[in-house]
Amino acid sequence: MTDTTATPGWYTPMLRVAQIERSIPFYEQMGFELIDTDRCAPIGWARMHCQGGALMLLRNDEGMNPKAQAVMFYMYSPDLPAFHTLLREKGVKVSEIQYPDHGPSGEAYLVDPDGYQLGIMHWSDREHTEWLKRIGRESV
Repeated sequence: MTDTTATPGWYTPMLRVAQIERSIPFYEQMGFELIDTDRCAPIGWARMHCQGGALMLLRNDEGMNPKAQAVMFYMYSPDLPAFHTLLREKGVKVSEIQYPDHGPSGEAYLVDPDGYQLGIMHWSDREHTEWLKRIGRESV
């Protein structure tokens, strides 16, 4: 049995961004809620939460190169077509919904204000139930 008191309890990606004040509204459109900041002007760090996730934004005054990070962020939506429409109505540039082999229910991509790529996959109760069966955990 593993001693859980000695293991991490949360995993939070931290993005270095040029202007936190510009990134907060973008991530709010993705469903994140601003939880806390350092209360400085300009903001030095901000913590945001969404259902099932968290994100820290850290001010980077040294210039941005998101491609050098070799990282991509992925979100899951129980109704990708509706979320896709909502994003477009808000003026967010988002790709058309694609249906690749690894995501036959659909996925779309967008880029945040600092150039980080975000993927959004359709993941409803049906996809979750099928996945649980595939990994042998139907009763979970």
